[in-house]
Amino acid sequence: MAERVIFHVDANSAFLSWSAAYRVKVLGEKEDLRDVPSVVAGDKESRHSIILAKSAPAKKYGIQTGEPLFQALEKCPDLKVVQPDYSLYVEASRHFVEMLRQFSPIVEQYSIDEAWVDMTGTERLWGAPRLAAETMRRRIWEELGFTVNVGVSSNKLLAKMAGDFEKPNKVHTLFPEEMEAKMWPLPVRDLFLVGPATEKKLKLLGIYTIGDLAKADLQVLRRRFGKAGETIWHFANGRNADAVTPEPAENKGYGNSVTTSRDVLTHDHAHQVLLSLCETVASRMRKDEKCGRCVSVHLRTNEFHHFSHQSVLHGATNITAEIFEAACRVFDEAWDGVTPLRQLGVQMTRLTDEPYQQYDFFSGMSPEQYERKLRLDETVDSLRDKFGEDIIRRAKFAQDPNAHMAGGLDKARRTGITKPIPDEF
Repeated sequence: MAERVIFHVDANSAFLSWSAAYRVKVLGEKEDLRDVPSVVAGDKESRHSIILAKSAPAKKYGIQTGEPLFQALEKCPDLKVVQPDYSLYVEASRHFVEMLRQFSPIVEQYSIDEAWVDMTGTERLWGAPRLAAETMRRRIWEELGFTVNVGVSSNKLLAKMAGDFEKPNKVHTLFPEEMEAKMWPLPVRDLFLVGPATEKKLKLLGIYTIGDLAKADLQVLRRRFGKAGETIWHFANGRNADAVTPEPAENKGYGNSVTTSRDVLTHDHAHQVLLSLCETVASRMRKDEKCGRCVSVHLRTNEFHHFSHQSVLHGATNITAEIFEAACRVFDEAWDGVTPLRQLGVQMTRLTDEPYQQYDFFSGMSPEQYERKLRLDETVDSLRDKFGEDIIRRAKFAQDPNAHMAGGLDKARRTGITKPIPDEF
């Protein structure tokens, strides 16, 4: 049996690279965003002003992904700022994945700009793993116009770790025999699934590097972190048997969030934002014929503190009004009514494939009433699918029609509108 060969392919600074490639290859612009200090950032006026991607020259000014735009402009007043174009990114991602499938039919897209490719048994077609990776990297640059990092290993975890080594436009290998030299000296924070909170707890145990974690006492990690401790210990030792799965995993939840244009200071304002989020969450659930039993509300203050609260319903639902009612109840329990909020989110989990709802004594709604509400929601969905989401809105949004369906995907992506891009992009 052939030894597994897995590639992890990650587009370098994807949003900025895709914007730059489109401007150069399609629009014919002379200036390449990648050659000047530039960033992709949201609309400053609506406070979506976070750096989403940066060029290499911008990085030299100390500009970081995720920092507020105003801070980046303080570091580099001449910074060129372009707004994100999600329809472009969706189309660029499609071309990216199609290119990967030319090398192997087994491609698992992990996010919009990265994927795993199972290259096992393809040596007669593409040569040794590193040669194949170099060919893939070069073709993506020549035919699609952007650079990628390719990580090569025998499992998904090590391939991803390798892909995160020096960037951009590089090929790196990380086979099990290379872990001690290449991976174990790295800070433990660099290990997949180790976040800042876990890093802090690990350091209290004297674990500073991935090698420290690999050699740690598994029983101690189990007592301190539970099952997650065992998982990261196996990861530190390079163990991962997950297969590359071409089909995307089924959603475990549906959620949307939005950063508001001004601080949320009242329950009425918060409830209006929650309604706009519930509209998009519930419509997505109905489209996928899913219902959920757990409603979660996520909140972020104007000082960037995050907290959340949830509630389990008596039955499963995908009716907008029911999700909204539950979300408001959860929100009112979670918020002190004083702390200014800048971001709200709604999520539905504990999904079921049951047609719609399990009726019970506590729901206060007869099956006939439930069906009427469902038919109404489905009629609204149908109208929005046919004529656009703005064709019908609730009276509550009469004074602010643009905010009646908020959060999650850009409107162009929600409505399936995409920017036409030539095949050579």
